[in-house]
Amino acid sequence: MKASTRDWIAKAEDDFLAAQALARRRKKPFHDQVCFHCQQSAEKYLKARLEEAGIHYPKTHDLDKLLQLVLPVEPMWSALRQAFKSLSDYAVEFRYPGSAAIAADAKKAIQDAKAIRREAKLAFGL
Repeated sequence: MKASTRDWIAKAEDDFLAAQALARRRKKPFHDQVCFHCQQSAEKYLKARLEEAGIHYPKTHDLDKLLQLVLPVEPMWSALRQAFKSLSDYAVEFRYPGSAAIAADAKKAIQDAKAIRREAKLAFGL
């Protein structure tokens, strides 16, 4: 595995673990941040797979665009299309005033990120 791929995976793991830690808070929940970190984890797993395959990718937070680039090397990831789609907007949606995530959004984001993480780790033999 390329060193750069390992770096992307480490960042993806950090985001996933941060989302889980934030999701456990009871007094002042951070639903917005849980959703954001789940999106970031998924994005970084996609970029790790692209990096490992030597596929150039644009600077984007659009998970569907990144997924389209990954599918030729990971066709089974098409089963995760809905999970990626659900997370994609969280790169910016809850980062600014005007909208906020609720507990159900955060719970679903964790579930989607967990499914993506599981498949990514299988693809990398981790």
